[in-house]
Amino acid sequence: MTNESAENILSYGKLVTVWVTLLVLTAATIMVTRVELGVWKVWAALAIASIKSGLVIAFFMHMKYEPRLFRIILFVALFTLAGFIGGTFFDVLYR
Repeated sequence: MTNESAENILSYGKLVTVWVTLLVLTAATIMVTRVELGVWKVWAALAIASIKSGLVIAFFMHMKYEPRLFRIILFVALFTLAGFIGGTFFDVLYR
C-alpha cells in the first residue's frame, strides 16, 4: 500500500457517523411522507435525498478526497442529468 492511498482511508468512526446520519435522514424522509405539507412534501423529500446522495458521494465514493477537476466533472454530469429529468417531467406534465 502506498502512502498516497493510505491518506484516503477513512476512520471507522467517521464512516459510522455518516451511516447513522444516513439512517436519521431516511427516518426524516419517512416522517415527511406522513406529515401533510402539500406540494412541499415532494420538495422536502427531494432535498433530503439530495443530502443523502451528497454524503454517499463524498464519503463512500471518496469524492471528497479527489482533485477539484473530478468534482467539477461530477457536478456537470449531475446537473445535465437533472436537466434531462426535469425536461422529461415538463414534457409529461404538459402533454
